[in-house]
Amino acid sequence: MHKTSAWPLATSYVALIVFASLFPFTGWRAQGLEPWVFLMAPLPPPYWTGFDVTSNLIGYAPLGFLLALALLRTGWAWGAVWLAFAAGTLLSLSMEFLQIYLPRRVPSNLDLVLNAVGSLVGALVAAVLERLGAIDRWSHFRDRWFVPDARGALVLLALWPAALLFPAGVPFGLGQVLERLEAAVELALEDTPFLEWLPAREAVLEPLSPGGEVLCVMLGLLVPCLLGYCVIRHVGRRAVFAFAALAVGVVATALSAALSWGPVHAWGWLDEPVRVGVWAAAGVAVLLLMLPRRAGAAVLLVALVWHLGVLNQAPTSVYFAQTLQQWEQGRFIRFYGLGQWLGWLWPYVTLLYVLVRVSRRDTQT
Repeated sequence: MHKTSAWPLATSYVALIVFASLFPFTGWRAQGLEPWVFLMAPLPPPYWTGFDVTSNLIGYAPLGFLLALALLRTGWAWGAVWLAFAAGTLLSLSMEFLQIYLPRRVPSNLDLVLNAVGSLVGALVAAVLERLGAIDRWSHFRDRWFVPDARGALVLLALWPAALLFPAGVPFGLGQVLERLEAAVELALEDTPFLEWLPAREAVLEPLSPGGEVLCVMLGLLVPCLLGYCVIRHVGRRAVFAFAALAVGVVATALSAALSWGPVHAWGWLDEPVRVGVWAAAGVAVLLLMLPRRAGAAVLLVALVWHLGVLNQAPTSVYFAQTLQQWEQGRFIRFYGLGQWLGWLWPYVTLLYVLVRVSRRDTQT
């Protein structure tokens, strides 16, 4: 028997909703109004757009689906839909209450209604799939493809495409945080004697050479493939998974470019070094298909450290800074911090997961 991945995915999704709802967490103030005053406002509100309606409706549907699925898979056959609906509604109500204290957020009863409906729709979809036997078929599929303790890897793999949606300085280059971290520490220690304690950088960061970009692209795509190899049993299924992971990574990066620069430029990032890196990742993934799972975890650990080391020794480009500004000031403001933190933290959480996996004894034959 395996543990369901729905609970950690639902928990992660709750954290993402909280982040997207309250970002950028600054400027808290009391306006002298009751937190529930928005509930009495007329419907619809005077200012709303189709994008707001769609994002609020669709944004909570995965939460309702995951909560209902987690409850169904742990024996809550009765009332799973209504519990998931109630949890999603209470979460939305809490976020709307808190948004009245943020200058860049406007609480809305329409948002609450749409979020509640989205939670209910997602929960009903989970219940229908359970009734039709689709969830059981997924469980059988998982038993055939993955080892019983694959929950952590599956959660990380599910979050990887979402992490790619935020624009990266190098395609598939997640975790490039050193430059921003140093700037944040210097700003925090400004006008204090501790600023002199910071180690001085020996040299100015140099942009990545074409070869360095090829290496970063290759390693960035190879990491999810190796993560899958750690929990997939059969060599042939590993090959199918590697092909799917490469395709999903390319599509997610193209979608990120389309959101950043427009659909016309969806494939503008796919220059010659990136193409070489993608094909190199595919070739290395094929060469490593026969690796035992524990050896695959060790190789994944090396690839992650190598990737983060090379990536964080390069500065972000001016064009990348302009892209970030567009995301900060455009209609993606609610998802800016969400996608940014996913892109920053995903490789480091994966690194921690692989360290734990390598350090423990593998009991599976």
